[in-house]
Amino acid sequence: MDALGTLEVRWVQGFTRGTFTFVEKETVCYSCGNFIVFFNVKTKARRTLQSPGSGIGTFGASGHRRCLAFSDLKLKPSIFVYKYPELELVNELKGTSELGYTALSLCDTGPYLVCASYKPDHTITLWNWESGFPLCSQSLFEEDVTALVFNPMNWCQIGVVKSKSLAILNIERCDNYHMMKLSTVELPTTEGLKMERESIPSHVNNGKLTYLGPQMPISAIAGLTGDRADFFVPLSQIKARLCPSAICWSTSSDLYVGCKEGFLICVNPETFHASVLFNPTTDTTVAGEDLTLMQEGSFRSIALQDCNLFAGGKEGILRNIQIKGNKLEVLCTWVLDENISNICLSPNGDVLLLISNTGHVYRFNPSLKEKPVKVLDVLCGDLVAVAPLLMDNSICLSIREAGDLQLWALDDGLCVGSISLQTHVTSMACCLVAQYVVIGTVTGHLLFVELTTIQKPRLVHKVQLYHVSIDHLVRQQVDAETDLLRSDSAGCMDAHGCLSKDVFHSSLYELPHALSSCVLATNKILGYCQQRNALQSFIIPESAENPLISAQEAVPLILENETRCHVLGPAFLQLSPHQTWLGTIGRDGLLRICETSNMESSAQLQCHSCWQGGAGSFCFTTDCQSLITAGLRDGALVCTRLRLRISGAGKAKAATRFSQLLADSFESLFSAENTFLTKMPEWDSQAHTRCSSFLAGEVSLKGKMSHEAEEEENCFGSPSSQTWLERKLDVVLQEEAQRYTESKKNLRRDIMVLRDSIKGLMEENERLTDIEKLEQQEFNLDLEEQQRLQLEGEQEVNRVRKEIEMENLAKRYQREVLKRECWDSMQVKGKAIKAFHSENEVRNYPMKERTKQETEELRRVESMRQIEQTDSQLQEQDVDTEYGNKKEEMTASPALTGSLSALYGGINLYLYDQFKLHIREQKINQITLLKDVIYRVKTAFNKEFEAIYKQKVQEINRIREKNKRVYQIMAELDLSETLWEPGLTDNECPERALTVSDSEIKVEKYLTPEQKAKEQKLREEEERHRLAAKSVNTRDQALSVMMGGVLEVKKEDVLKMEVPQPEFLSKPEAQWTEDERKSFKEYEKRAKELSEEKEKYRKTLETEMKKLQISIKEATQMFDDKLAKLFERKVKSGMAIYQEELKIANLVHSLQTEEEILTREKQLSFKLEKARFLRSELGDDLKKHKEIVDVFREVYENTVAEDKLLDKGFRKEFYDVHANIIDQLYKLYKRRPRVQRIKTQTENNQFKDGSTNGLSQMLKAMEELDAPENMPEGLDSDVWERFCLARRTKVESEQGVKLKALKLAEMQAFLVKRIEEEEKAELEIKTLIDEMNGLSDLKLKFRLDSMVQIVLQQGQVEVEAEEFIADYSNALLINRKVVEDLNSTIKALGEQKIGIMVECKDFRKGIIKQEWEHRRMCMQLEDLRNKARSTQTLRITQDIQEYLNETNNDNRVSKQLVAMDKTIVLQKTTYEKKIENCKKQIKNLDRQVAHMQEKNQALDAKLAQMEVEVAERRIIFEAVALSENQEAEYEKNYQYIIQRKKLLNIGRAQSEEILVLRAELEKLRMKNFPSLGEIYPN
Repeated sequence: MDALGTLEVRWVQGFTRGTFTFVEKETVCYSCGNFIVFFNVKTKARRTLQSPGSGIGTFGASGHRRCLAFSDLKLKPSIFVYKYPELELVNELKGTSELGYTALSLCDTGPYLVCASYKPDHTITLWNWESGFPLCSQSLFEEDVTALVFNPMNWCQIGVVKSKSLAILNIERCDNYHMMKLSTVELPTTEGLKMERESIPSHVNNGKLTYLGPQMPISAIAGLTGDRADFFVPLSQIKARLCPSAICWSTSSDLYVGCKEGFLICVNPETFHASVLFNPTTDTTVAGEDLTLMQEGSFRSIALQDCNLFAGGKEGILRNIQIKGNKLEVLCTWVLDENISNICLSPNGDVLLLISNTGHVYRFNPSLKEKPVKVLDVLCGDLVAVAPLLMDNSICLSIREAGDLQLWALDDGLCVGSISLQTHVTSMACCLVAQYVVIGTVTGHLLFVELTTIQKPRLVHKVQLYHVSIDHLVRQQVDAETDLLRSDSAGCMDAHGCLSKDVFHSSLYELPHALSSCVLATNKILGYCQQRNALQSFIIPESAENPLISAQEAVPLILENETRCHVLGPAFLQLSPHQTWLGTIGRDGLLRICETSNMESSAQLQCHSCWQGGAGSFCFTTDCQSLITAGLRDGALVCTRLRLRISGAGKAKAATRFSQLLADSFESLFSAENTFLTKMPEWDSQAHTRCSSFLAGEVSLKGKMSHEAEEEENCFGSPSSQTWLERKLDVVLQEEAQRYTESKKNLRRDIMVLRDSIKGLMEENERLTDIEKLEQQEFNLDLEEQQRLQLEGEQEVNRVRKEIEMENLAKRYQREVLKRECWDSMQVKGKAIKAFHSENEVRNYPMKERTKQETEELRRVESMRQIEQTDSQLQEQDVDTEYGNKKEEMTASPALTGSLSALYGGINLYLYDQFKLHIREQKINQITLLKDVIYRVKTAFNKEFEAIYKQKVQEINRIREKNKRVYQIMAELDLSETLWEPGLTDNECPERALTVSDSEIKVEKYLTPEQKAKEQKLREEEERHRLAAKSVNTRDQALSVMMGGVLEVKKEDVLKMEVPQPEFLSKPEAQWTEDERKSFKEYEKRAKELSEEKEKYRKTLETEMKKLQISIKEATQMFDDKLAKLFERKVKSGMAIYQEELKIANLVHSLQTEEEILTREKQLSFKLEKARFLRSELGDDLKKHKEIVDVFREVYENTVAEDKLLDKGFRKEFYDVHANIIDQLYKLYKRRPRVQRIKTQTENNQFKDGSTNGLSQMLKAMEELDAPENMPEGLDSDVWERFCLARRTKVESEQGVKLKALKLAEMQAFLVKRIEEEEKAELEIKTLIDEMNGLSDLKLKFRLDSMVQIVLQQGQVEVEAEEFIADYSNALLINRKVVEDLNSTIKALGEQKIGIMVECKDFRKGIIKQEWEHRRMCMQLEDLRNKARSTQTLRITQDIQEYLNETNNDNRVSKQLVAMDKTIVLQKTTYEKKIENCKKQIKNLDRQVAHMQEKNQALDAKLAQMEVEVAERRIIFEAVALSENQEAEYEKNYQYIIQRKKLLNIGRAQSEEILVLRAELEKLRMKNFPSLGEIYPN
């Protein structure tokens, strides 16, 4: 903006992420919103770097190389690399990531950068940030990388930390070609155990199969093929693994891993083996500390300094741990007040930075071992609002969401004061005339913080305004000329706590588009329209100045001006205090300042990133020269300065003048208010709570006047839980209650009188009759309330009725589904038959009807089998008939068919022979046929079951008929006994479960009005029929009176017959007449006959009753016997069914095993194809790398040759120098300075800059040798300069040879690894081919080695059964007759063998005796022969001859003794002379040893220099001498062959000479020592 100026950043405060990194020895950097902040921990100086892109993603820094890198926040982001302290952009790395990067790391020993991209690609890329080109990349599985760490001792190893796993990245290179290999580390489980991978069995055919067939891997059993088969793990074997949280490399290149679960792990990067150093679940003590203090989160962050491991975690304890082997020792601990989230080590290892979750940074010096010191207090968390301190232009305020209020100095950005409110904050506003700030919270409270002392803010008041959060607070806008503030707030609010209409005026305007934010300027409204992404200006019309009119009607506003800005909304608008400048900031993070009169031209600055939510709020300072912005989610606070141009100097003066005028106008009020604030005590929440409870008790005592009044007052709640507005309302209500107290008392008294009168009427109504009683609702005076309650009751009844109906409907639907699936679909429904006299119960086989598909499949299989059998019969027509009969008998045997189903109705002529089931289709067809066999066995049994069931029903009916007759007999005999009446149980009649009888319902049935009317009609109809049946029937009544209702007397009525007594029996016997006496005799006779007849009939009835009971018992017993036989048949049928099902199970297992074998074959084919493709790729790469190595070897050989030419041409170059001097120069030419060399990663991996540093160090050291003081005497200075130049050239050539030799060695090592990989691929291919061949053989054998089922009786199994299931893998199945014949043959042969053995024993005894005699005689003969031979071969020496010739043997012996004494004396003299000579030689040797030791000491002094020179030239000579060594080897081999040939010729000649000499020696020996054998030849 030309008219106003530009915006520049003054300072930045905040903390976005918990990553601190040293960028040099004493400077640390961290991200803060859209900026990188550099902080010097010693001087506490700050610098900032703004991101050139759209934010800062992940970043990293290298303290050794003084550089940093960070990624952008956008689609397809870039990585920016900067040098420090210049802060110059070195390079911009544009990768292939689509969304962003999750981790980034810089190498301390080279220009290398590694980064990990975000989904969807998940790729790790290695860059050379100096050249800006990617070196190599590696794709990962879908898991984000959280950290990348270079090995400081070997940059080719990179630790990769993921959220749930750990990996090590190895970099290999050949010249400029780089290769990346990722190796995953198998972390232990959360119990600290090592997971064992599944060992895939080798399928080499060993001629044996297990009972269950070949063993397949789990992936083949699961049916998986492809890449996912290699990583498949069953759910039962999946265990939670440790999750890494931090890693660091040791000096021995071991990787220490701290886990979230509190484990410490050491990983070997060569073998990738993880060993647990500390397990919090098992380790109880550690040297130096109780391990109960080390728990989960103790190793959240770790750092290694020399041999000491520093660990920190959630408990806020920093531990110094020394690791010795696999043991830990805590040397020292330091306790912090908060958790440690990150530990950062300086490049020189002198300083440790400890970063907490809240943003506090502590400095710790490990060498001093003092307590960590806080060096930085940058709180983290989202900012809610910022505001300037209106009466102090040097201070601004910020409040975070967690309630942290901070005061910042505008000059340098330092935090001058802070207070933690410990509550969730939503808004903030500063007072204009007093030094305090008002803060709104989520709970609806307003907090007043006093700021008269900047360094120590105080909470002085707290009030709850609402029960919901206070989202917005606005301070009153005033100018310097008009004072709208009132010292007395009584007139500003009404009695309810609301602003009065005199203070607050409202107007209603209509806009063309909705505004997300707006401000009120002078006679205009400025707002931001998110729909159009533009700033809009509206002029307030003059007709809207009347507040009464504008408040009632919406006045349309006309758009004055519209300016496009803030592509990403919504935007927040703020007017400067002098109402001239308009500031806007949106979710895009762009800060824009313009004039209210001209919104087109503006000053802009990208303060925050749109990818982090942009800005949440901003504000002007009172002098309008600075602006403070707060990020929405980045936690950054940015202070910018408005630097005005020369043309805008007047506007700056106006803003400053306004600020000064505003301060002067409120100075008196400001001082008065501040004096009052300083006197206010600090807020105490506990004291306030006690005061509130006391006031609540006082109010309740005052208001407790009556029960009704107490209920009325308790509805408002206690003052402690009320808001300020509710307390205002309570005051108003209490005033109204006091005003109308008398009226309320009169009303309550009248209501009590009316209540008593109604109670009396209701009591009187209860005493009346039913006709005179009134209903209860007649006494209800509130009819509307009664109707409302009835309506609510009816609605609730309807709702419950609908719920019950829906529930019943769901249950009926479920019943129908169950009935259709489990009852209607059954062709034979399951039921049982129970015995009459026992608990024996037999069930049938429930069977579903065969589906159409099953029937068609069975017909297809039977048709196929019929064709196969016909074809087989035609092919066997020429076979012998007897053999065929035997074969049929063998096939029909149950022992060979494997089941007894044929005996129980399961006959199927199309079954395969189980010895011939080899093909998959045959097994599938056999399963279908076996299912048909099972179906037939069940059907046959069900037929017998139905016959028995019908028989039981008939028996029950017969028993009921017989019981009916027995009941008649018992009635005639006047007996009252209960007879046994059998019936069918619920299991025998399962259809009873589908019907519900009325007796089962225990509750009253609900009837609808229609059902009630229908029932009433039925009862009336039954009553009419009953009355009609009572009509008089004279004929039936007469018959019943005269003859008992029958026309003839039955035999059964004999027992009821009685002989009528004569009438004269009432008279005395003396008054009887003769006729009467005759009649009495006839009466007695008839009575006796009737009595006899009754007794006879009674016995007949009893006999009949016993017969009936016996017949019932016999019939039921016979039925029980039949049921027992049916039970046995059920057991045998079940056994047959189980046998067939076992066959099916074996066949299904065989088919499943074949499927597993096929799956395994597919997997092996896939792996073979993959291995072949990999081998072809490796072959192409190997060929290419071989060419590169060969080309470089030629270059190296040329360089070596050129170096040799320099050495050889030295004397030619200095031909003009004297011979004596040239020798001195040549010695100086070979002389090299001693350079202190430190073994670093540079030497190990041949960095380009490392080799340059080595050459520069050598040339720098050569400057001392080039000094004129080292010039030989008599040498011209020009020649010396020429000599120095030649020597420098030679040194540079030697350094080049060394560098290329190391590079060649590295390339050859790379080539060797590629060759090993190719060989490994070849070996894997060979292994896969062998495994596939073995699997094919195994599959063939598995198909031929079928599992058959044999049915054997007890005693026919001769294999010892040691376990529950015997192992018959080594058993043989043979016919029983064969065994019996074999046993008889064995017995006969055994008896014959015993007889033969007895004969052999006797004969052998004689043979042994003869052999013993023969051996004795042979031994005697051998002794005689030995004696004769020794006599013949005895040598006749000279002594023997003398002995034989000498007659006196004693004389000869004495001569020998004298000669021996002389010999002894001579030997002693010779021995003494030799001892003297030896002593003299020892003395000479001692002198020589001393002399040689002096020489060795002199040589040892030269040995160090010679070893250095030899070590320096060894690599050169080893590389140079490759071709020469080959020629020397050839020459050596040639000379060896020639020498061997010469030696062979010499040996051959010498052997011939030895033979000649041996012959001559034999002749001489025979001449001197003749033997007796020659004298007495055989």
